[in-house]
Amino acid sequence: MNSFLENLPALVDEITAIQDIIITNIVLIGQTPAPTFKEKRRGIIFMDRMAEFGVDEVTTDGYHNPIGIIRGTSSEKPPIFVVAHLDTFFDKDIVHNYTVKENTITGPGILDNSLGVGVLVSLPIIFERLGLTFESDIVLAGTIQSIGKGNLRGIRHLLKTWATPIRGAVCVEGVELGRLNYFSDGMIRGEISCSISQEKGIIHKYTPNAILILNEVINGIMRLSLPQRPRSRVVIGKISGGANHGRIAFDATLGFEIRSDSHKMVKTIYNDIKDIVDGIGHENEVGLSMKTISNLKAARLKFNHPLVKSAAAVLQSLGVKPVSKSTESALSIFLSRKIPAVTLGITNGENYYSNKATMAIEPMFTGIAQVIGVIKAIDSGVCDEQ
Repeated sequence: MNSFLENLPALVDEITAIQDIIITNIVLIGQTPAPTFKEKRRGIIFMDRMAEFGVDEVTTDGYHNPIGIIRGTSSEKPPIFVVAHLDTFFDKDIVHNYTVKENTITGPGILDNSLGVGVLVSLPIIFERLGLTFESDIVLAGTIQSIGKGNLRGIRHLLKTWATPIRGAVCVEGVELGRLNYFSDGMIRGEISCSISQEKGIIHKYTPNAILILNEVINGIMRLSLPQRPRSRVVIGKISGGANHGRIAFDATLGFEIRSDSHKMVKTIYNDIKDIVDGIGHENEVGLSMKTISNLKAARLKFNHPLVKSAAAVLQSLGVKPVSKSTESALSIFLSRKIPAVTLGITNGENYYSNKATMAIEPMFTGIAQVIGVIKAIDSGVCDEQ
């Protein structure tokens, strides 16, 4: 493994030499809309490209996650998973035209996560051009229904139904190069909806305003005492409602997220917010309800886990400083099933959730080399004794 680390910087130039294929895959994937629950077209393109690049098996699981499998040299070694989520935050009616310049590619969804999927699709041809082989089978999976209300259903189903042990995994995200995620906080994302009845015969002492009712809920949440240990916080992320500027709002919705490195604390805070919602709804005689959109349990590898140490060494060998923080992604599903895994970012970018999201091309080749380095580390056995 040490000799492979020494040769990693040289791989960057070899990967750069086939940049046309990689960029073509990124653009082809990115210009195919894939909002959550509507990823079918992108999944078909994923499998078509896998077949064109000659992987040993192209298939889907029972949940329609597209999969390409490159057979390893040893039938005794469990497979290594490399995954990227197919869906993006952008609807089909958004124009998905990408602009490719000398140093950048710009377009909606490119950073989350069309870039990651484009790189994943390119790995078979990259392995072939670089003459790379592995003992384990390499399972390349594009997972559906990952973000928002998708609640990572694609990866949950894939791992739940996979018939054999899994040796280790790499989760590929578009940005940022240098991220080395190996733990995930507990999380609940939820929505609070306020609906004021306009039926005749219902009389309020004061005409309620749905937006102001939700403002009371926000004030109640802000008065909660959150502990520093375990680290916990509530993020108010979205609010919408009303018809126009001059009319009282009869409907409004609030989006929030609870995070903590203790899942027990996440549930406690959720119940506290539920009490606030129920109380304010009762006192104001309005329809006020709360529902869970997505949730994760806290999970982690230790910092001294061989996979974490090896991934950090790979990054450092490429001149990249590792940065670690919690991530709410497929990583948590692998870790919750006791499968060693890390999440890596491919390049740097800006305007993350904008139609003008932009990725830098040149750092991408280093990002791809790090993915190869971590796959090689898993294949060399850094996860086996754990």
